[in-house]
Amino acid sequence: MQKITTWLWFDTEAEEAAEFYTSIFPDSRITEVTRYGPAGPRPEGTVMTVGFELHGREFYALNGGSNYKIEGPAISLMVDCESQEEVDRYWSRLAEGGQEIACGWVTDRYGLAWQIVPRRLRELLGDPDPERAQRAMGAMLKMTKIEVDELERAAAA
Repeated sequence: MQKITTWLWFDTEAEEAAEFYTSIFPDSRITEVTRYGPAGPRPEGTVMTVGFELHGREFYALNGGSNYKIEGPAISLMVDCESQEEVDRYWSRLAEGGQEIACGWVTDRYGLAWQIVPRRLRELLGDPDPERAQRAMGAMLKMTKIEVDELERAAAA
């Protein structure tokens, strides 16, 4: 995974948009599709995210809906963090003069949206045990800044 990944926000059209973009550019493909589970916040089974590559560059499309949409353009940059310390460092710097949103999202002082995401969150959401993954999802949905220890506790409960 790239250190910084571009995310595109959609209401319900993430998969359709990814298919459209990958049909336009050569050397492009859809790499993964994840779906909402019973923890929501969208109906179970609907597409949550679509990973895709355009000319080898990684992008993600999110069906985030209109309830959580941030102000401004429907684009964010995701920072893939290896540790809680790294999450804390990026979060505190980017939030200076900006706004903490929810679920790891923060806008900086210039209005650019960032997702500060510990790698462990992605691992837990993709856990082969769907109940464990959904407990992690439920915990994440209650957070502003992502806390790895809380995710681990929720997943293990």
